[in-house]
Amino acid sequence: MRAHPARTRRNRRALRGLLAVAAAAALTAATAGPAPANPTPTPTPALPDDAFFSYTREARFGVTRTDVHVPVRDGSFIDCDLYRPGGAQGPAPGRHPGLVVDYTAYPQNVEHYGRMAAHFARFGYNGLVCTARGSGGSPGRVDPFGPQEQRDNYDVIEWLAARPWSTGRIGQMGNSYGAHSALLVAVNRPPHLKAIIPVNGIHDWYENTIYRGGVYSARIRPWQQATAPDTLTTYAEHPLYDGFWRDRSVMSRWNRLTVPVLEVNGWYDRYRDGMVKNYLARKKNVWMVSGPWQHGYPSGQHADIGLGPYLAWWDRWLRQDPAAPLPETKITSYEVPGPGAGTGWHRYPDWPPPGARTVRLALNGDGGLGTSPGRPGTAGFTVNTGQDAAAPGERLLFQTGPLRRDLVLAGDIEAGVKASFTARDGNVAIVVSDVAPDGTATRVTEGWLKASHRSGHRRPVRVVPGRTHDLRVHVWPTHYRLAAGHRVRVTVSSDDYPEIDSDAPAGRVGVRVGARGSYAQLTVLPGP
Repeated sequence: MRAHPARTRRNRRALRGLLAVAAAAALTAATAGPAPANPTPTPTPALPDDAFFSYTREARFGVTRTDVHVPVRDGSFIDCDLYRPGGAQGPAPGRHPGLVVDYTAYPQNVEHYGRMAAHFARFGYNGLVCTARGSGGSPGRVDPFGPQEQRDNYDVIEWLAARPWSTGRIGQMGNSYGAHSALLVAVNRPPHLKAIIPVNGIHDWYENTIYRGGVYSARIRPWQQATAPDTLTTYAEHPLYDGFWRDRSVMSRWNRLTVPVLEVNGWYDRYRDGMVKNYLARKKNVWMVSGPWQHGYPSGQHADIGLGPYLAWWDRWLRQDPAAPLPETKITSYEVPGPGAGTGWHRYPDWPPPGARTVRLALNGDGGLGTSPGRPGTAGFTVNTGQDAAAPGERLLFQTGPLRRDLVLAGDIEAGVKASFTARDGNVAIVVSDVAPDGTATRVTEGWLKASHRSGHRRPVRVVPGRTHDLRVHVWPTHYRLAAGHRVRVTVSSDDYPEIDSDAPAGRVGVRVGARGSYAQLTVLPGP
């Protein structure tokens, strides 16, 4: 192990770091999803009624910190900060399990994650905080989540496991970039990786972030410019789902996601769809905690769960302590409140929760949204007149009458849109909103689809102008309560900038409504 107190490469990248700070902040605000419907309620809610969330034990160590260059297989190295249990006399004797606390391309976040690594070092864990190849002090070029970055991460895990002061049992955690890294390295199966905690992580980089329903996301470009400018070219060269994206996907290797996974998910976060899909694909070894959180760790947000659950997870899988509890249920979810609605933590054995049912609501010609389809007909809107999709004439609104009792959405929503286009392609954007009695609309969730991608993203299918096509639009999952007296609104348009690019060809879209027409299928929970 070589110590490197000077960070010359980081200094040379100071300007890039400043740009990345601004981009990361913008991305956090831009991709966090809908803003909470209420101001933070008081008092702060109690932790879930589960020993996993209240876990604690004595912190017995001080902390030592060292700068290290971790060698990787092609002869290069990854720059990391190493935190070890110790004190004034140096590292503590004996062997300890290890954590890659964050593996990221954001050098500006290293100090923050270092404080988390120090926290776990006090409980007897060796912790690394690493900057990916091409960022911070790690030489090379950043290729976010590419094969080289995954190999480097694998080598870092195995290096940490091989230290004489390591037990050889390693975990990895991280938020956003670090969460994606943890999931992707897990499907590469480094022998000494025993468990992971991704906080707001992907199931697929293409679907979650870059091409939403096959439509490029405008929100990601400032992040690309600041973090990995080459991707502005390479991502545009791969508009379809090919090997380039499979190499950057958890979904393409779900069968290899076999380590225990604790997913920490925010219902206001852009990666909530990926988190839920990972759980659905790997129910045996994935647990999910979903809170009323925006992008980032829950720390400092409403209903923060603290660091106790993370310590319990690591003690169970890395220290192999049978007294360290697992979550009592596979799903621990905070029901997000709509304006005036109740809220709180719930525990379920599965997702969607047992007892949830689907309700199909017809999009009717009079603008209604209900279980009884009206007369068949066609409604339409104009595309790309230079206005925002909120402009009159560029969207269709459908909404229920006032709800007689509270309605809890708990799962995905599917919009079946029967649409025709005057152009040779088109986009469909679906936004589901909670409309209060005073007309105030709160965005709940959303989904998008390019018409030529209606059979999947691997190859486009022809869109025949004037012909009606069946489009199944996947709308991201939520756990949300609408209060009695409110209405459910579904907006249909071809634009949802900046969530997606405004790239739909100009023209007219016709939507079949009423009997045998378009619908929204909700997953709801019974009861009041």
